[in-house]
Amino acid sequence: MKKQQLTIALSKGRILEETLPLLEAANIVPAENIFKSRKLIFDTNHENIKLVVIRATDVPTYVEYGGADMGIAGKDVLMEHGGEGLYEPLDLNISRCKLMVAGLKDAPAVEGRMRIATKFVNVARQYFAQQGKQVDIVKLYGAMELAPIMGLADRIVDIVDTGNTLRANGLEPMDFIADISSRLVVGQAAMKMKHRQIQPILDMMSAAVDKQREA
Repeated sequence: MKKQQLTIALSKGRILEETLPLLEAANIVPAENIFKSRKLIFDTNHENIKLVVIRATDVPTYVEYGGADMGIAGKDVLMEHGGEGLYEPLDLNISRCKLMVAGLKDAPAVEGRMRIATKFVNVARQYFAQQGKQVDIVKLYGAMELAPIMGLADRIVDIVDTGNTLRANGLEPMDFIADISSRLVVGQAAMKMKHRQIQPILDMMSAAVDKQREA
């Protein structure tokens, strides 16, 4: 029986570098060097498996709507997306960091409505609602640290890895929102229609993650 086509959406950047060894452990290897090519779709050592390299924020959308069967994206991106139409069977334990509220060092408490700068609009709104705090969200796409310095916002919600960028700009982490790592997601339709092909990949990648944890 001919195997069905399977498309896996990969996030560009740091996640991609850490993902490829896990795919290799599941015997999925791109046919050419992804980092040296301007292509977006790559053949692999399997005739029926293709890799698509896209922006991390687009991965859940591609998987939800069937543009890709499986995908790899950070938990931050999945939280912001909301996770509709997706299964999240595997934490790959790579690209680990934290989602935090941060502000200027020794900044006083804010009376009344706070202004929050972030690209994680949905996550921030939900987090502060759970805290019972009313906030105004300012959507930014990068250089969050500038917002409090320039008086654009009282606080920011952003990914914190080492905290060096915050410190270098006179900011400090204040409140923890979530631990972040990259997850493997599968579309609900794909899981139903292509389960026989997807499950062995999940099993092999899961074994590779366990092995990496023990190393």
